[in-house]
Amino acid sequence: MESTKEPLGLRAVGSHCSLSEMDDFDLTRALDKPRLKIERKRSFDERSMSELSTGYSRHDLDMAHSPGSRSMVDTPLSYVRNSFEPHPMVAEAWEALRRSMVFFRGQPVGTIAAYDHASEEVLNYDQVFVRDFVPSALAFLMNGEPDIVKNFLLKTLQLQGWEKRVDRFKLGEGVMPASFKVLHDPVRKTDTIVADFGESAIGRVAPVDSGFWWIILLRAYTKSTGDLTLSETPECQKGIRLILSLCLSEGFDTFPTLLCADGCSMVDRRMGVYGYPIEIQALFFMALRCALSMLKPDEEGREFIERIVKRLHALSFHMRSYFWLDFQQLNDIYRYKTEEYSHTAVNKFNVMPDSIPDWVFDFMPLRGGYFVGNVSPARMDFRWFSLGNCVAILSSLATPDQSMAIMDLLEHRWEELVGEMPLKICYPCIESHEWRIVTGCDPKNTRWSYHNGGSWPVLLWMLTAACIKTGRPQIARRAIDLIESRLHRDCWPEYYDGKQGRYVGKQARKYQTWSIAGYLVAKMMLEDPSHIGMISLEEDKQMKPVIKRSASWTC
Repeated sequence: MESTKEPLGLRAVGSHCSLSEMDDFDLTRALDKPRLKIERKRSFDERSMSELSTGYSRHDLDMAHSPGSRSMVDTPLSYVRNSFEPHPMVAEAWEALRRSMVFFRGQPVGTIAAYDHASEEVLNYDQVFVRDFVPSALAFLMNGEPDIVKNFLLKTLQLQGWEKRVDRFKLGEGVMPASFKVLHDPVRKTDTIVADFGESAIGRVAPVDSGFWWIILLRAYTKSTGDLTLSETPECQKGIRLILSLCLSEGFDTFPTLLCADGCSMVDRRMGVYGYPIEIQALFFMALRCALSMLKPDEEGREFIERIVKRLHALSFHMRSYFWLDFQQLNDIYRYKTEEYSHTAVNKFNVMPDSIPDWVFDFMPLRGGYFVGNVSPARMDFRWFSLGNCVAILSSLATPDQSMAIMDLLEHRWEELVGEMPLKICYPCIESHEWRIVTGCDPKNTRWSYHNGGSWPVLLWMLTAACIKTGRPQIARRAIDLIESRLHRDCWPEYYDGKQGRYVGKQARKYQTWSIAGYLVAKMMLEDPSHIGMISLEEDKQMKPVIKRSASWTC
């Protein structure tokens, strides 16, 4: 097809076309730009910092995370500086992570999903996934190696400019790829890139979370390096605006949350998360806040900044009010009346009390709470989802009290949510007739397996970051101890099966890159808590943290 010139200097081509013919927008020119050295504002709780920094001087912590600092090749800075020996798994993990690196024209641009030579079917595990690369990127940033992250951000930004089609339907301009693959031609000595925007995915669902992760990672890069020049380029500014245009467009929605199809995020198969899943809402909130900190207040950016501020206020109120569940709220829902009409309704979503599953009454402790999986008209998904609740803490979507309550719940329900291998992707599993209806008899998502209550080691880094932010490092240490007892011995599997997470997943890939990177990031954050500034946002005081319901909510 004929290519047309885009304002970015990118060609509109089919998503399976080659990058070898495209102008090198590219890495060499971008990497030559001088980096602006700035002083970093620490975006984490100073109280938890003082608790965690035993053995560190303030000078050491500042030096450990000063922009442009670099460690030894295979060892995090915290291990170099301190006298104690790192766990033997650390060196093995770095070796495995570097083995997974992908190069395009001699430049590292990401890491493949898994490096499992024993597996007969490669499928798409040899591709660079946007969401999968995030923990790898954080590990490289924390180790003073930002170039691969910068290359990845630029290359995926370039892919965003491609024309994207599924059959005869054209996707939105701002959609980021789910993944891409580098094809090396040893005869011609050329590299080409093939990208997947959902047209090859199971169920043909576009990745809603990819754009959010890209914005979050761009801010992490900026905070880590002190380099503002990348995020302030016209290309990155436009990329951010294109992603936001997809999310902030007006339609028939009566809620500030984002309506999604099943399978559009980490839970990428049919699992009953269609509607308003907590994972997407938490990532949406965090991406909005990250974008707000990076958008330039010029003529084009000013309008988006105003729209973001309005949406954040509405979204925070909605999530904190209607998605939050604790003992008192559960009791209130249990006593709801139904079929109420007018603005005085207490049961605003017409949730049927009889739809509350039996397990949640025993699961909910007197102290503790969490954001439920989904809320939409006449439907409330009471399942716990780890990623959404951890991101809610890191983004300050959760108030300080709610953040503490989530950690209280984790401690109270350790056996259910952590068990023998951190961390349950969701709890509980669905089984029997419900499994047949919800998953369509999916053989991969059987009970306590994969996305249906499986245990995913990659979630360790989010749990650790949430623990540090809330001043609960002992929870993270306990989880890391469990990981270190098995993960290396089991060859770094993708996920574990069973109610306690005891068994390596029946279809789990070995040497799964984000399992490896998640462990490294968790270790480095616990040894040097200042790293959390990359992926943590302090509470915005303008978003009133105390939610007071109107008189119509009181019975």
